[in-house]
Amino acid sequence: MILTGNSLVNQRLDMTKKPKSDGQSAPRKPDANRPSARERIFDTASQLFYLKGIRAVGVETIAAEADTTKMSLYRNFPSKDELVAEWLRDHDVNFWQTWDAMASRHPKDPRRQLKAAFALLARHVADPKARGCPMANAAVELTEKDHPARKVIEAHKTKLRTRLAQICNQMGVREHGLLADHLFLLMEGAQVTTHTLGVRGPARNVARAAETLINAHLGAA
Repeated sequence: MILTGNSLVNQRLDMTKKPKSDGQSAPRKPDANRPSARERIFDTASQLFYLKGIRAVGVETIAAEADTTKMSLYRNFPSKDELVAEWLRDHDVNFWQTWDAMASRHPKDPRRQLKAAFALLARHVADPKARGCPMANAAVELTEKDHPARKVIEAHKTKLRTRLAQICNQMGVREHGLLADHLFLLMEGAQVTTHTLGVRGPARNVARAAETLINAHLGAA
């Protein structure tokens, strides 16, 4: 089964060939429901990068798990680095689609938007299968400043920090930038501590910690 983050996204198909009546193997017919090679490569790489890490996974492993070849992989993605960048771009799109859908349920209530965001984060860090934030995990591994994924990571985190500052400002917090930084650090830290202390560690209190910070800043507004 192929997982992206914690979500089931694909299942490898049965590749067994059906025998002819004369005992010879029949050529496999094209399956309209079978994902394309590009889709299989991308879904497989997404799972492996998230669960095992980027450096631990080679293109040979990705191709084998995706039931294709290295040649096919390089026809669809110029390099492993570009495949990593594409994985993180996809995560960025999914992240903001989820955020915007959540925010749209509370269009005139920025505080409830934050509460919903941290409730979602709390559910994520409570999942034993969670491996933290793909962006932060990748940033630790990809130390080269010119790696194509670095720009994706930096743009994503910059947008998140900016969005938090906008919401804090909408709440009327005097030092909205400071509160945004506190909340940003809380989000990042909660996901990192699941690697060290697990789901029963401090991360389980992330939503309550956010509420405490917000209350403190609103009291000083």
